Amino acid sequence: MKAELFNYKCWISISEPEEVKAFGADLLQKTDFEILGFVEHHFQPFGYTCIWLLAESHLAIHTFPEESKTYLELTSCVEQKRVAFENLVLGSDHFLIAQG
Repeated sequence: MKAELFNYKCWISISEPEEVKAFGADLLQKTDFEILGFVEHHFQPFGYTCIWLLAESHLAIHTFPEESKTYLELTSCVEQKRVAFENLVLGSDHFLIAQG
């Protein structure tokens, strides 16, 4: 087995914690990622970070509510799942811009 990782990074237009959490969970479910764990943190006075530990690696989401946007980063060792995830994000109403 060759060690390879495939990344996808972008900005999305939602920053409310429950909406962001639901969006991430829905994307992972639709792309058949295996969720091993989940952790979240609410910052004061505002801001939210959540991370899913996946059998295939991880998804991290960081909100910037003062700018009305959220950074999303997926790392996967399964390219097909990463591509499917990216396509769902790009097809959503929340996509803002891809990050290189």
